[in-house]
Amino acid sequence: MTAPYIDTSALAKWYIDEARSEDVEGYLRALPEAVIGGLTVVELRCLLARRRRRGDIAEDDEKAVFAAFQGDIIAGHLVVYPLAAGHTDEAVRIIDGLPDHALRSLDALHLAAARAIGAPVIATADRIMADPADALGLDVAYFGS
Repeated sequence: MTAPYIDTSALAKWYIDEARSEDVEGYLRALPEAVIGGLTVVELRCLLARRRRRGDIAEDDEKAVFAAFQGDIIAGHLVVYPLAAGHTDEAVRIIDGLPDHALRSLDALHLAAARAIGAPVIATADRIMADPADALGLDVAYFGS
C-alpha cells in the first residue's frame, strides 16, 4: 500500500469549510487514491450529527454532506478498509508501546488500521493523532491549526 491513510479530522475538512480546508483539498486532489478506515464512516457521521446539534450546520447540510461522502465511497474516490479483529489487539500494543502519548481509543484503532494496510503516511488535523503516528515512524501530513 502506498496511499496515505486519511483520518476523520482531515477528511472532514474536505466536506466542511473550516480552517485548512483548502490545504486538505489540494492534498487529496493530488493523491492517486484516498484511503480511509471503516471507523471513519462512523466517526464522520457522528461528527456531522454533533455539529448539527451544536447549531454549526443545518440538518439539510448534515444530510447532504453525509450523502456526498457516501457517494465518494460508491464512486471509488475513497477506498474504505474495514476494521479487522486484529486491529483491536494492535491498538492495545500501540497504546502500550507509547505510554507517554495521550492516545485515545479511536486514534489507536486508526493507527492500527493504517499500519495493517501498510500506509506510509497518515493525514490528520489532530495533534493527538499526529504525534503518536510520528513516533511509530509514519510520515504525517498535518492539517491542524
